[in-house]
Amino acid sequence: MRVTPEELASRYPVLYHMAEGGSLENIQKLGLLSTSALLERFEVNGDRRFGIESARRPEIVVLEHTEHGRALVQDNKPMHESVLERCLAGMTPREWYETLNRRVFFWVERKRLVRLLGAKAYRDRPHLVLELETAESLRRHEEKVSVSPINSGATFTMNRTPRGPNTFRRIGDHPRGKAVVEVTVDYGVPDARELVLSASRWHSAEMLGEVQSRSG
Repeated sequence: MRVTPEELASRYPVLYHMAEGGSLENIQKLGLLSTSALLERFEVNGDRRFGIESARRPEIVVLEHTEHGRALVQDNKPMHESVLERCLAGMTPREWYETLNRRVFFWVERKRLVRLLGAKAYRDRPHLVLELETAESLRRHEEKVSVSPINSGATFTMNRTPRGPNTFRRIGDHPRGKAVVEVTVDYGVPDARELVLSASRWHSAEMLGEVQSRSG
């Protein structure tokens, strides 16, 4: 038996997205964009694009554009390359990075989001957290949605979770009873502002306050 969108939305009614602090204005204007979509929108090409999209990013990358202004691309520090090479099957590291960078990521459980916000790599800078309505997000974008049973953006020495071409599956191909850790949308969510239930400012694992809510 396979999972249905209705079952996924019933089990996880809210999707959680972590962005860099100060990103709300661009998200409201452009939507939630994957790294690849952002690079295209900001007209980043050549060697610079390869370094951002096809390899590990040890630090935040700042993009500037005459029309779109300034945007931040999150680092992927939790991806340890030596571990990735040992647990990756059926893909090269470059293909894996490009697979990740084509997607917009959402946690399905708040506790995982909070754990990431409090992690050493991220706890010293501000972040924006968006909460989106799962049912409506799936209704609008089901054909672009895939789910992952693991934290695909991190590798750990003591937990070399295998990953590869079958890590991300369309909802209808995901076996019922198998864990869902991430929901991803290919390329971007241009109508994200219409799906947001709330947007809040965080520092480490502490919420500092809401900056937007559907009720307000």
